Amino acid sequence: MWVSVGDLVGRCASLAALLEVSAYPKPGNVHRLRDFPGTSYEHFLAGAVSTLPWMRELADRSNEIKDARREWGSLGIGESILGAVRDMLTWQRGGNVHLGVILLFSPIAAAAGAVAEGGRVDPIRLMASIREIVGAATPRDAVAIYRAISLAMSKENLGEADELDVADPASLVHILEKRVTPLDIFSICAERDSVCSEWITGFTVIISEGYPYLADQLRSGLNVNDSVVNTFLRLLSAHPDSLIRRKRGLEAALAVSERAKGVLDAGGAASDHGRRMLIELDEELQRTNGALNPGTTADLTAASLFVLLLSGWRP
Repeated sequence: MWVSVGDLVGRCASLAALLEVSAYPKPGNVHRLRDFPGTSYEHFLAGAVSTLPWMRELADRSNEIKDARREWGSLGIGESILGAVRDMLTWQRGGNVHLGVILLFSPIAAAAGAVAEGGRVDPIRLMASIREIVGAATPRDAVAIYRAISLAMSKENLGEADELDVADPASLVHILEKRVTPLDIFSICAERDSVCSEWITGFTVIISEGYPYLADQLRSGLNVNDSVVNTFLRLLSAHPDSLIRRKRGLEAALAVSERAKGVLDAGGAASDHGRRMLIELDEELQRTNGALNPGTTADLTAASLFVLLLSGWRP
């Protein structure tokens, strides 16, 4: 049966988010054996499904723009991000379960629509396409992205900003008057937020680190669950989680990263010793009521899965 580019990308996006949240035990995060107060595993499942039509539409639209040789500024990625966030909040009652995923998946979905061939996407071409698409995003996209972030996130999770504060309505006026683009904004927060950093660097961590590590884990014979958990640990050990950093500071984020490295050094999710350490770390982080939740690392892991699925892998 023929499947459109948009259908392919939408299904890969939804499945990636579902596989990421189902992996366990992913320390400090919601997973299939662990809920948060007010936010459950089922909320994440619903949020994952809600992203599908938006990623499908982005891919189809970018495919049309490519064929018509129009400018990428007409893509409207910001409105798609805002629409996806609204649907995420409509389809479940657990709050913000997938803002980071939506911010990462949207450029990937759009870029995949432009470079997919024969039902697959080459990651190298994908990275080049992402750079082109995010580089063309407009001030109107920036306003829509600001609205999406403001809709989804609490002030505690956002942290404070010296300029272009999401919580300040005057920021939207400034963006339009001064022609501020999403890349301009994300360059301000790139040092303290990994999602912003990915937009600025062309999704380097996801495509150059997360995706190949995950693919190697699976090629080695590891099952899907353990491969995803180990990829999460690998990313966390190399990149202190920016959500933890905003909540508890850099020192706390570095300490959690060091613990993740220790689990990997002990054999990771597939070894008896590593799994015992993994469970202990999960229990320890869960006792902080979300203060030590490596949520951004989970988003990077989900995006790595998205790229893997686009490349042709199937569970």
